[in-house]
This record gives sequence, structure tokens and C-alpha cells, in this order.
Amino acid sequence: MERLHTDVLVAGGGVSGVTAALAAARNGAKVIICQDRPVLGGNASSEIRMHIVGAAHSKRGKELETEAREGGIIEEILLECAVRNPQRSASMFDLILYEKCRAEPNLTLMLNTAVTGVRMDGNRIVSVKAARESTEHAFEIFADIFLDCTGDGRLGKEAGALFVTGREASRQYGESSAGEESDPYRLGSSLLFTAKDMGRPMKFIPPVWAKHFTEEDLKYRSHSSWEYGYWWVEFGGMLDTIADNETIRDELLAIMMGVWDHIKNSGHHPESENWALDWFGFVPGKRESRRFVGKHVLTQSDLEEAVHFEDVIAYGGWPMDTHPPQGIEAKDSNPCHQPVTNYVYGIPLRSFVSANVDNLMFAGRNISATHIAFSSTRVMATCGVMGQGAGTFAALAVKEGILLEEAVQNRELIRRTQQRLIEQDAFLPGIPANGNLASGARVRASSEQPDGLAPNIIDGCTRSMHGTRGVRPDLVVPGTHRWMSVPEDKEPWIELEWGTPVSIREITVVLDTGMHRRLTLTHENYLHKQNEWGPQPETLKEFRVIAYSANSAEDGRQIMHVQDNYQRQITCRVELDQVCRLRLEVLSTNGLDHARIFEIRCLAQVAS
Repeated sequence: MERLHTDVLVAGGGVSGVTAALAAARNGAKVIICQDRPVLGGNASSEIRMHIVGAAHSKRGKELETEAREGGIIEEILLECAVRNPQRSASMFDLILYEKCRAEPNLTLMLNTAVTGVRMDGNRIVSVKAARESTEHAFEIFADIFLDCTGDGRLGKEAGALFVTGREASRQYGESSAGEESDPYRLGSSLLFTAKDMGRPMKFIPPVWAKHFTEEDLKYRSHSSWEYGYWWVEFGGMLDTIADNETIRDELLAIMMGVWDHIKNSGHHPESENWALDWFGFVPGKRESRRFVGKHVLTQSDLEEAVHFEDVIAYGGWPMDTHPPQGIEAKDSNPCHQPVTNYVYGIPLRSFVSANVDNLMFAGRNISATHIAFSSTRVMATCGVMGQGAGTFAALAVKEGILLEEAVQNRELIRRTQQRLIEQDAFLPGIPANGNLASGARVRASSEQPDGLAPNIIDGCTRSMHGTRGVRPDLVVPGTHRWMSVPEDKEPWIELEWGTPVSIREITVVLDTGMHRRLTLTHENYLHKQNEWGPQPETLKEFRVIAYSANSAEDGRQIMHVQDNYQRQITCRVELDQVCRLRLEVLSTNGLDHARIFEIRCLAQVAS
């Protein structure tokens, strides 16, 4: 057995595990991530192909008034996919996640490697046991903090962490959306397919074990488009979604084949004559299994009231999206119930920390939440920001030598984590940014629109979330929070000027990436049309930054020249002393007729 040592061990390589591992590694921790599949991405991978959705797809309405897309690492990944994956390949998305992990020097990626057990010392995990059957290797991995992003909670279960399954009774947490009595039922799992118009008649011969469906059976389940399968091909909520996973997979295959047989051969859809299955999954897309018990259990009222938590490190906004546990067998019921929340809501650090295992954290669909609250937090864009929050906190705690059980109560460390997250493009409701040297500068621009004034770039906000159903009004500052030049200005620029020269070690430029829009890989044409696939037109494509020193205010020095950009946030490490002026000159956008910038952030030199 090979022994490995690291600061943070991340179990699970779905969206939450990838973002947690990247965040921890980028913030200075040594990280190992174990993924039991050959590809990363979990439900978003080529093996399953579910959409990554979250707060920006919340169905709250008037979405143009809010910019609720998650930002941070998940935004970085989705922007990369939009540019590098014009063919909308599921395997290309796998590759992008793989590349992101391979690019981090602090991160060791272990694919096809499953966590199978733990070694404990009292309430602390000493090490995990992991197996990689593809190479017949066994590992014992030692770490300071263990982060369970497996979805099913395998690591925490092996460590004896408290967890729950099923649905709580309404009286337990005062949840009006819960049933009168608790039960063991869960959300079921799904299998998807893709199909193509082949331009000629295509037969479909179903397996003998395929289910049979009539139009009456599917009256509550729309099946009028065929290029991308149906999330409502759902089954297993009445079973144990872990222990019965193989049975659930077999039943889902029979259901999926039966639905396609109905489309092709029932006579109700003659226009499907030229269509044929192109791909279909053999790995169930699982929604619900274990939910850990943390130091705070997130509830329906936390979401509905958008409760402000002082230790918020992530946010959500998807509806509380419950499904009948019978899945497709609930033929006389709608396949989902999706009451929306009025505002996006914060998720506290305490919901990511085990109540009884001292050095265990978790992120993703297994966080500490009731069934009703989980029905919103479970979607993958929300899981992604949870992973970034948990990974960042774990890294800072390890770097400062603070035990997790002490770190979760350390207000100063929590504040530093929040500011680090904001610096790295996370959004935290009710947490203002601080530490920007630019906030003390005078701002000028070549031109500005009435709702896009130049001083907006130093107001500490990097998105507009005050819309009709954005953030709770007392937790957000209204405004567009961006500078916008006028279209007639062909050489736009904006600059900061300090009365007293400053020393700068880092400059970050935060750009507009159209965060009011949908941005997710989808094989469904109707939804894809809601994307702007490729570079986002609002984003600056090329710009340069020039620094002027107090000693030579007339002769500037170019310190940044960014070309072919499509990302939202660009950071440059510098060593600048006695800077009196900083100018950003816009050379081109990715299509918009004017320049837009949310923020120019300058961090001060650290005194030696």
C-alpha cells in the first residue's frame, strides 16, 4: 500500500469536488483529489450529461434585472467551455475539467480511485484508504482536512459522520413544504439520451424488456423535442439510491427505451421517422442519497427569508425543486414542484462542517440541509460555489495551522476567507469587499454613460443583483456597478489617480461577461439558444494597463497587455512602487459597441 501525504484530501470529482480542489490548491494548500470515475464532472460529465444550473436559471422572472450567474471558478470553467467547445461536445467538457486540475502544481489528480475506508483517532480522521482497480494499486492518504464531495457521502459515512436520508416531517423544522410525516423516500435518478435527425427513415427495435408507455401515461411529461432526453425519465426514489443503484440503472434503461419506443413506434409522433438515438447513458444521474448533519442544518425558512449568515461562504437561488419519489410511475402528477425563492440566499460555513467528525468538511448535494432545502442547493452551479467556498476555507485554515474544529469558530479567519473568495470572483450576499487601494483614488474616463459612471469601478460591487428578485434589499447596494463608455468613443480609457503615491503588488480587472444570461453546456437546442456560445460580447477582448510613477508622471510604463481575452477576471502580480496614476486603455471588445468594466482592484505591497 502506497502512503501519500497532503494538506487537503478531496473525495469526489464532480463539479463541487473539482472547484473545491482547485480553490484549495490555488490558495496554497497541497491537495489530492480522488475520483472514482475515469472522467471529472459527475452529473455534468460525458457519462451523464446533465445541465449545470443554479441561481441564474431560477425561474424567478425578470432575469435581465439581475446578474445571478455564480461567478468564480465555475464561471471560469463555463466561459472556457463556451469558447473552446463550439461543437458542444460532452467529452470536451471532460477535457476542460481535466486540464484545469492538471494545470495546478499544488493539485494531484487521481482518477479511477475510490475512497473505501478510513483510519480514525477518536473523532479525527487520520487517513483514508483508496483503491485504484485499473492499476491494482491501494493507497493510504494522510491529510489535515478531509473534504467529502462524493455526493453519496462515502468518506463521511466510513468516518462515522452523522447523516440523514429521506424526507423530514413538517413539524421537525417548521417547513410548510414538507409532508406531515417523515419517510425514507428521496428524489430519484435519471438517464438521458441524445438523438439526431439522420435525414432518412430510421427504425427502432426496442429491447424485449423495454417498458410500454401511452400518450396518456406521459400527459404531464412533454416529449415534443428529441435531440436531448428527459430529466423526467426518473426512477428510484422509493428505493435506496445507493444500495439499489444497479437495480435503478436497469429499470431506468427499460424506461428510457420505452419512452423512445413510444416516440418512434406509437404512431403519435410520425415526424420522428428520421430520428435515431445517438447516445444514451448507463450511469444514473443521481439526485439524492445521504445528507450530512453539520453545525447548521439549512432549512426552508433559511432559503425563503434569505437569512443573512455571518459565516456565509456560498449562495444559491434555484427553486425548491421536489419530485414525486415514484418518478415516472407517478403518471397523474407533475414531475416536479418548483416554488421559487424571492431572493438568492446565503449558505453558511457551518453547513459544510461535520457535527461530530472534527476534521471533516463536505460540499455538494451532501451538505447539511433538510430535504426541502436540499432540493434547491443540490444543483451543480450551486454545488460549484459551495466547493470553492469550502476549498478556500480549508486551505486558509491549513496554511495558518488552525484545526478545523477551532477554525469554524474563528471569526477573523472566516472574514479573511470571505474576502479571499470575493477577490477570486465569488459572490457572497451581504458581505462587502474591502482592501482595494483603488477605493482611495480619483476616477476619470474618456466617456461614460449615465447608468455606467466611471466611479462605479471602485464601489466594491462586481455585479448588479438588486433587481425585482435579486438579493434581499438590505444585503445589496443598488446600481449597475460598472463603467460603460459611450458607443461613439472609439478609444475608451479609464484611469485611477492617487493624491499620495501607492505601492501595488497585484492588479485585478473584473469584466462584464453577461451574467444575466444562461451559460451552460446543453444538447437541447431550445435551451442552447438562450446561451451566447463563444466569447461573451460584453467582455473586453484586448486592453492594456499603464502605470505612472510619482517620479515620472509623464512617462507611463505598460504593465499589462491582455489579448484574445474571454474571461471575466484577469489578475496580474506586479511590484510597483510610488504609483500615482493607473490607466486602462480598451483596444477591443468581443462584439459590444462600447467598453464595460466592473472593477479595477489594486492590492497593496505587504510590508516586509
